[in-house]
Amino acid sequence: MKKLLLILLMCAPIAAMAQKFGHVNAQDIIQVMPDYTKAKTEIDALQKQYEADLKSMQDEFTSKVQKYEAEAKTLPENIRQRREQELGEMQQKIQQSYQDNQQALAKASQEKMAAITTKVIDAIKAVGQAGGYVYIMDIAGGVPYISTTLSTDVTAEVKAKLGLK
Repeated sequence: MKKLLLILLMCAPIAAMAQKFGHVNAQDIIQVMPDYTKAKTEIDALQKQYEADLKSMQDEFTSKVQKYEAEAKTLPENIRQRREQELGEMQQKIQQSYQDNQQALAKASQEKMAAITTKVIDAIKAVGQAGGYVYIMDIAGGVPYISTTLSTDVTAEVKAKLGLK
């Protein structure tokens, strides 16, 4: 029993050294994916649409403020108060629209990136399983240190798995 334990203890470092570790730069992979380019184009178009909508609302607000300022001194008190209230409500509507647009844009971006990230993770897993890797670390993920001499860069293999150059 002692001999078996001694043999296992002696083999453990050898077995640990035989383990394969890899690293990948997922950001480099994502940036060359056609899905990413398409998602970025769609998000940019959505953002421009939101900006145009807000600009239209702001232009209308500015026009009404200028008209109000020109007439304010001649308006009866009740009409002046009603217009001020309308302008206040319009300004709140613009602010709410801006916040809603930012949330919708963030949600759309997150949903599109989630699908892309899932594809990359699946490809990394497939490369890891096929290559017999114990770990594949993403160097773009802010890992403090990864030895590039003791681990294998599998970025090219993951790109190939995804059909990318």
